[in-house]
Amino acid sequence: MFANPTSVGISQRVVATLAACAVVLASIGYYTSAEAANLVDVSDTLSDSDLSATAAHSIAFTVPVGSAIVGGDTITIDFESGFTTVNNVVSGDITVTVNGVVDAHGGFAQSGQNFSFDSIAATAGQEVVVAVAAGNITNPNTQDSFFVTVDTGTDTGKTMVAIVNNVLVTAIVDTTFDFTITGIATSTVVNTVTTTGSTSPTIINFGQLVADTPEVLGQRLNVTTNANSGFVVTVAQDADLQSANGAIIDSFTDGTYVNTPTAWAVPTDNIALENTWGHWGLTSDDDHNASEFGAALFVAASTTPRAVFSHNGPANGTLVNVGSTSVAYKIEITPLQEAADDYQTTLTYVATPTF
Repeated sequence: MFANPTSVGISQRVVATLAACAVVLASIGYYTSAEAANLVDVSDTLSDSDLSATAAHSIAFTVPVGSAIVGGDTITIDFESGFTTVNNVVSGDITVTVNGVVDAHGGFAQSGQNFSFDSIAATAGQEVVVAVAAGNITNPNTQDSFFVTVDTGTDTGKTMVAIVNNVLVTAIVDTTFDFTITGIATSTVVNTVTTTGSTSPTIINFGQLVADTPEVLGQRLNVTTNANSGFVVTVAQDADLQSANGAIIDSFTDGTYVNTPTAWAVPTDNIALENTWGHWGLTSDDDHNASEFGAALFVAASTTPRAVFSHNGPANGTLVNVGSTSVAYKIEITPLQEAADDYQTTLTYVATPTF
């Protein structure tokens, strides 16, 4: 005679299993374990990523959901091997902010390329930024990526920084320097003095002089340049304003070769002194520098170059006292000036840029 097997349904087996588990748990005790979370948005921004540079660090992270940092928690910043400290990092070398507000920190300690501190408070979702001042931590001397680890005692996170060679940027800007001379028309005002005739770029022709009647002629100077330190323009005569028979119209005043801008003076017409019978000089509109010409002041036309135009930076060729000015030449004789129809001299302008 055979016995019939007993059939146990799946629902019965589940109940039996749960009951067995309950017995086991009752016998060994029930426990739970909290697991550390990962910090969120961990980053380290360097002020300089060059090899062996001493850089400032801005280490940021966000407290994850379900976590918090309280005053007793120790935060440790661990720089991977390769970073070194120039000097011992002290508490005053770091600034801690929580959501942008400075939070006092304490319990500071530093060992090698790692340091720790406590006494701050941050809740879930708040961003903590630890700023390490420049001058404390030196970058590795090899080009690579390196870990920076943050440990709050409960939560941890890592970020990486790339140490790379600086990039040298170079460029070339072509040098430009253009200097032009143009004639100016009659009745043009130059440094408050009005011209009595016209000129060309290459000729200043006073024509037939009349005793005790001054004549004024001028030229315009234009400079275009990208010279960083600007330019200076000088003018000089190659010799006295002299005729073939040896007669000279002397330089202002009465042949004394005045070099400090001075108000115009008529020749003194001393029969015993040939150099008082006539003279000529020059003035300039340019007033960029204090050492240049005041209103209607003249200096001698001389074989020594005289600065008549200058600027301390680039010039566009048109702006007055920057890229453009005018120079006037004034001449006056007395009835004693020797007769001749070929008085002449040559003027030389020299424009010098400073790059």
